[in-house]
Amino acid sequence: MTSTTSNAPLVFTIGHSTHPIERFIELLKQHRITTIADVRSSPYSRYQPHFGREILTKFLRDNGIKYVFLGDELGGRGADRSVFEGGRVQYHRLAKTSAFRKGLERIHAGSQTHRIAIMCAEGEPLACHRTILIARELESAGIAVAHIHPDGLLETHANAIQRLLQEFDLEEPDFFRTPEERMDEAYTKQEERIAYVESSEEIGIAA
Repeated sequence: MTSTTSNAPLVFTIGHSTHPIERFIELLKQHRITTIADVRSSPYSRYQPHFGREILTKFLRDNGIKYVFLGDELGGRGADRSVFEGGRVQYHRLAKTSAFRKGLERIHAGSQTHRIAIMCAEGEPLACHRTILIARELESAGIAVAHIHPDGLLETHANAIQRLLQEFDLEEPDFFRTPEERMDEAYTKQEERIAYVESSEEIGIAA
C-alpha cells in the first residue's frame, strides 16, 4: 500500500463498507475526492441506509462533493441478458457492452476535470467488481487507478493484483505461462468468487 502523494492516481475506488457517513466523508476529503461515481447496480443498502442514493447525495453535496450514478452503465449485475451464462454474469462479456463502454468513457472524460472515486459497497477492493472488472478495464485503457482502503491507505491497482496473485499462488514465474496469462487466471478465479449470480426465481423470470 501507499500513502497519498502529489502524484496520486487519476481515478480512485472506494467501498462504503460499514462506515458511519462521517467517516466516509473523512476518507473522501483525505484524498481530495471531488466526485463520487456510484457503480452499485442498486444504489441502496439495507443495513447502511445512509448510503441510499438520496441520503448520500445530500451528505456529499453538503460537503462540496458531487454524486453521479453509473450503476446502469458500470454495475456488476448487467441488464443485457447476453452477459449471463448459466445465471452468472460473465465479466468479459459485460466489458464489451455498449453501456459499459459508455460508462468508462464518462469516467475518463470526468477525470480530466474532477478527482473521481468509483464507489461500491465492499471495503476490500478485491472483493468487488470495481476492481476485478472496472479498474482492470481502466488500466488497460491507460488510466491509472488506486484503491482507498477502510483505514485510509491507498493501494495501487498493480499492488492489489499482486495480492490476488499471491492468494492464488500465482505470483511466482511459470515456465509454461507468461505473467499476463497468470494474471488472467487470477482475475478469472476471483470473478468466479464474486460475479453476480441470479437466484432461481430470477432465472425463471428471465427464461
